[in-house]
Amino acid sequence: MRYLSFEAEGKASYGIAADRGVHDLGARIGSVLPDLKSYLKALELGLVSSVATNAFADYATGDIAYLPTITVPGKIICVGLNYEGHRLETGRPKQTYPTLFARFADTLIGHGGAIRRPSVSEALDFEGELAVVIGRSGFRIPKEEASSFIAGYSCFNDASLRDFQNHTHQFMPGKNFPATGAFGPELVTPDEVGALDTLKIETRLNGDVVQQAKLEELLFSVEDLIAYVSIFTALSPGDVLVTGTPGGVGFKRTPPLYMKPGDVVEVEIDKVGQLRNEIAEELPKG
Repeated sequence: MRYLSFEAEGKASYGIAADRGVHDLGARIGSVLPDLKSYLKALELGLVSSVATNAFADYATGDIAYLPTITVPGKIICVGLNYEGHRLETGRPKQTYPTLFARFADTLIGHGGAIRRPSVSEALDFEGELAVVIGRSGFRIPKEEASSFIAGYSCFNDASLRDFQNHTHQFMPGKNFPATGAFGPELVTPDEVGALDTLKIETRLNGDVVQQAKLEELLFSVEDLIAYVSIFTALSPGDVLVTGTPGGVGFKRTPPLYMKPGDVVEVEIDKVGQLRNEIAEELPKG
C-alpha cells in the first residue's frame, strides 16, 4: 500500500495511490480522521480497515499537490553520522550510540514543493535519507520486535544550513529553517518494500549523482534506532525517524557544492520512491 497526503481543490486531504491517481480517504472519513497520522492511529486500534489496492481514483496525480507524507508528526527524530562514508568525511569519531537531533514539523514540505534557501545563508546542503514512519505505540521496544512498529517508509531530504549547523556542536539551528525538510512522495508499507538491505539510496543534483549507498550500510539499523529511541521517549503512530545520510555531502567537497535557487534535487530509494524538489529563495515575510 502507498499512502500520501495531498491538496486538491484547495483542500488538504490524504489517501492511497490508486490506478492512475489518488483515492481520497479524507473525503470519506476526514470528518472523523482528519489526516494520515490519525488514520494510522485508527489502524493500530482496529477502527478502520486497509483500503483495497484496486480502489478507484478520485484525482489524477497531476491534479494534486503533494504535502509532507505526515503533515504534522508528533516527533521527527533525525540521525547523524549513520553511514561510515559520511562519518569519515566529517572526521567524527565512531559512536557507541546513535547521534540524534530533532527537526520541527513546520519545516516540512512535500514532493514537488520548493526547498527555500534563507537570505541569511548560502550554505544549503543536500542530505538524502530514508524516513521511517511509526505505526504502533510503543515504549522501550525490544530490537527483535521493532519491525512490527513500522507503518512504512518514505524519502527525505534533510536540507541543512551548514554554517548555522556548525555554530556549535549542536546541530539544531542548521536543521530547522522553514521549508528545508522535504518528505515524500508517499508512505510505502513494509510488505511492498521488503528487505531494506539490498536497496539503493541515491541523491542527484541537477541530474548528477552526488550521493549513493545501499541501506545495508547504515551503521545503526532501523531496528536499532527504534529500540534506542524508544528507551527515552514513547513512539506513536505518525512519528518519524530520519535515518541518516550517506557520504558525498556538499560541504565536504572541494570546493563546497551547495544548492542554489534554480537547482533541482532528487532523492530516490529503490521500491520507496523518488522525491523531487526545486530550490528557491525564501519567501518574504509580511
